[in-house]
Order: sequence, then structure tokens, then C-alpha cells
Amino acid sequence: MKKSYDVVDNPTLNRFEIHEEGHIAYEKYERFEGGIAYVSTFVPEALGGRGIASFLVKYVLDDAIAKGLKIKPVCPVVKGYIEKHPEYQQYVIE
Repeated sequence: MKKSYDVVDNPTLNRFEIHEEGHIAYEKYERFEGGIAYVSTFVPEALGGRGIASFLVKYVLDDAIAKGLKIKPVCPVVKGYIEKHPEYQQYVIE
């Protein structure tokens, strides 16, 4: 069974965060008219290998779609996730 994580939006730092075991994993973003750009994914080494990056990317993509936002995947991790999950491609702009 996959673990679920709580994701919080931290608009002050422009990032979605997962707080786990005293560490913070995050997806940095920039909002623009009608959309959101995901610019970097960070998972501390201590949290590596748990699927946190994939969980976080899926969460932020689903969140953007639910809010009717276009997605600009600047971050290579987000781009790679979208390539492996073509159901998100229709929401992407370059």
C-alpha cells in the first residue's frame, strides 16, 4: 500500500510542501494568468526512495487541473512525470 502524505501550500515561499520526520520536501511554483509553472522539485536525501517526489508531483498536477489552471512544467521531474502519465499532457502549455 502506498503511503499518503499531507501536502500544504506555502504561498509565502511559492511552494507546495510535505513535512515528514523534521524535513521538508517541496515543489516550487510560479503562478501566471490562467496557469501555474512548476519550476523545481526538492526531496531531502533523508526522505529519498519513498516515492515522495512522485506523490508530490501527482498532487500538484491534480490540484492545478481541479482549479482549471494550465500547467507549465519547467522542472525536469515534473516533465518526466507527465511523459510517463500522458493523461496530463492535454493540460500542458510550453
